[in-house]
Amino acid sequence: MMKPAESPATIAVIAEDVGVSVTTVSKVLNGRSDVAPQTRARIEASLQRHGYRRRSRRLPAITGHLDLVFHEFDTAWAMEVIRGVEAVTAPARVELVISQLGGKHRPPQHWADDVLIRSPLGVLLVLCHPTESQRRLLLRQRIPFVVLDTDSATAASVPTVGSNNFNGGLLATRHLLELGHRRIAVISGPAEVLCARARVAGYRSAHDDTGTPIDPALVRYGAFTGHSGYEIGLELLAGPDRPTAVFAGSDMQAMGVIRAARQLGLQVPSDVSIVGYDNVPMSAWAATPLTTVDQNLPDMGGTAARMLLDLARGVDVPMTRIDLVTELVIRETTAPPPPRPTLSPFP
Repeated sequence: MMKPAESPATIAVIAEDVGVSVTTVSKVLNGRSDVAPQTRARIEASLQRHGYRRRSRRLPAITGHLDLVFHEFDTAWAMEVIRGVEAVTAPARVELVISQLGGKHRPPQHWADDVLIRSPLGVLLVLCHPTESQRRLLLRQRIPFVVLDTDSATAASVPTVGSNNFNGGLLATRHLLELGHRRIAVISGPAEVLCARARVAGYRSAHDDTGTPIDPALVRYGAFTGHSGYEIGLELLAGPDRPTAVFAGSDMQAMGVIRAARQLGLQVPSDVSIVGYDNVPMSAWAATPLTTVDQNLPDMGGTAARMLLDLARGVDVPMTRIDLVTELVIRETTAPPPPRPTLSPFP
């Protein structure tokens, strides 16, 4: 009786064997330098052990441009995404056409018609998503698209790149709880945006893990902007029963909360601890360097761009949904809560 042939190893098999993400394995296969030497050695050993066959054929050359569409791009967050996308498209000699939707998360009705006129190699949508009719039109015209940091749940057939927002909210809140904080506020993005809700879900899970109750008044939704953080920060920190820590949904929001705290005469972190999200470069260079959640925005942009270029070349992508790892970066805006004032035993 013949022994059935073993199925060929895949990137997913190698990733599971080593205990890393599919993205990390792809980086090693593509010769990327941003993988730790120890991790690279483990992946190479697994590739050899499983007899993984690397693709020897060269990817077909392509010419043209990509449409990069933001819901809005007047933030440092957007610039980091652009930097990651450009790092992939420039060596491929693919140009970028950048546009924004003025804060909207759905393109206007005529948007797809304009895309067809420009005839890009593909479309990369950031924190926005085409309508169903626009999606069908793009598919009929064979214009691939990838969604980065999607604002809502997507079908499995829609290629999507994001980060583990739930884990980011969990890490940020767990850090504050471990410091001893028990009144922790969260300010997230718009309630209708998926990544904003996921970060709040991580915040809630961290409280559940320690049996710490949550005051509903401390859970706020706003916009991922400094102005939103400032306004909500004033509301949260002005009262007598203010939180001792705030987890903000973006670094810009966190900067707004810091401004509100200082306007109210509070010191960061001795009076109130603050955690941001994104790890944009300015967070490390603020007057008080910001503790934040790093979701590696350039890597997100680069991963989405590589996926889109592969689709434009007609190359099958190994996964249609990639969530990159989030990590907590501890700096100087978090500390144990201030001691509670003790009441005098004398009247």
